[in-house]
Amino acid sequence: MRSLYGRAFAVALAVAVGSTQSDAAQSRSAPSSLRAVSKNPVAREGVVDPAAIEALKKMSAYLTTANTLGITSQGSLDVVTNDGQRIQLDGTTEYKIRRPGFVIDYASDIKDRRFIYDGKTFTVYSPKLGYYATVAAPATNREVLDTIYKKFGIALPLEDLFRWGDGSSAARLQALKSAYAVGTATIDGAETDHYAFREADVDWEVWIQRGDQPLPRKLVIVDRTDPSRPTFMARLNWQVNPTFADSDFAFVADGNAKRIQLATFKGSEK
Repeated sequence: MRSLYGRAFAVALAVAVGSTQSDAAQSRSAPSSLRAVSKNPVAREGVVDPAAIEALKKMSAYLTTANTLGITSQGSLDVVTNDGQRIQLDGTTEYKIRRPGFVIDYASDIKDRRFIYDGKTFTVYSPKLGYYATVAAPATNREVLDTIYKKFGIALPLEDLFRWGDGSSAARLQALKSAYAVGTATIDGAETDHYAFREADVDWEVWIQRGDQPLPRKLVIVDRTDPSRPTFMARLNWQVNPTFADSDFAFVADGNAKRIQLATFKGSEK
């Protein structure tokens, strides 16, 4: 199966902490009610609206002003079987973020993963499989994210949300095929502005909360390199500047957990 997170992420974790496969199956034929949905409400193909890009930068800039953040993500991820069938898998991801340090807990009925950065070391842990890998890490969150991707092929979920305003994604912004406001929507009780973006191989949308807290409340990503168009979707609930203890960022493995090596990534850095 090929996941939307990309082969780099999947290969590194499969070698480091093992992987599982779903035996679930469902029909690919869409219900007639979905095929009958009205035509596109917005026709702005090829338009790159500076206001949409500015909204994205403002969102990222706001996220980076927080001393701590707590996030709960309810997500669905499509995987594609070898014969092209698209299977949707659900999971919940909990985030605790400070500077420096983060803990990301992903849990589903199929697998779970824990990513811990305590300011000195980065750990990947699979509680169900009973394996973990720990490596020395740089002193800042941004440096850790760059290092684990370049060295181990690990791209952590939602990290792009924090990068649009710091200059590190300038080339991607410059290369956008389209960027525009779709309209407004209420997401989990929050009034949001809905934006759509297109890159060379990916379409994505973000719903940004209106007002003085421009938090991303929903995210949809579509992989256009695959004919099946696998999609990732997440609804996000936020805590701004919650209180965390140092113990929240300490890795404690189960007594039977075994330490293994984190596999070095040898693929492309695209």
